[in-house]
Amino acid sequence: MPGRAPGPPRDRSKGRLLRLYEALLGHFGRQHWWPGRTPYEVAVGTVLTQHTAWPNAARAIEALRARGLLTPARVATLDASDLAGVIRPAGTPRVKARRIQALTGWLVESMGGSFSRLRTAPLAPLRRRLLEISGLGPETADAILLYAAGRPAFVADAYTRRVLARHRLIGRAAGYEEARAWLEAHLPSDPALFNEFHALLVAVGKSNCRTAPRCDDCPLRADLRGRAPAR
Repeated sequence: MPGRAPGPPRDRSKGRLLRLYEALLGHFGRQHWWPGRTPYEVAVGTVLTQHTAWPNAARAIEALRARGLLTPARVATLDASDLAGVIRPAGTPRVKARRIQALTGWLVESMGGSFSRLRTAPLAPLRRRLLEISGLGPETADAILLYAAGRPAFVADAYTRRVLARHRLIGRAAGYEEARAWLEAHLPSDPALFNEFHALLVAVGKSNCRTAPRCDDCPLRADLRGRAPAR
């Protein structure tokens, strides 16, 4: 009898990534990202958290909520200076006010102020349109797609790249887009998985995979057996 035709080559990187995910999930538990009551609130939060700690962004969100300003229609009618005054706790308020207004204007004009179209529009063109909005870089655009719209866009932030590089899954010099594309190529295209995995990588990046790594008690230490971590 003829031999069985060989199947597709095994994706070893996928297997390692999923093992890392399970190890992190077992250690840290579910992270419940992104905190927010509505998709618009989540999207605003991704802008507010740029270059600041989450507690500062959370205070700005609470200030917006207290004034009933967490809807596209309300924000679209505000002067930038008024919005900046409300979101001051998040830092660089004038800059972030302009970015929130640019995002909100696009949502109102192109999406009817609703996230329903963001959930169904072709992903690649939609991402390009988000990146055309002033002040929205790849990380913020992908966070909006993933956390606010539930799309399979991996947020390959600095924590993520550091962990993957030290485990020799990507090169030390890999940039954001290279890391994002690599992750999306080697993981199931599942927004829930992307959501939790990214949050867990941030958790281990803060606790262990710091600039000076703490490998001895890292939940991913087993993955380094036989491999020296890249520094």
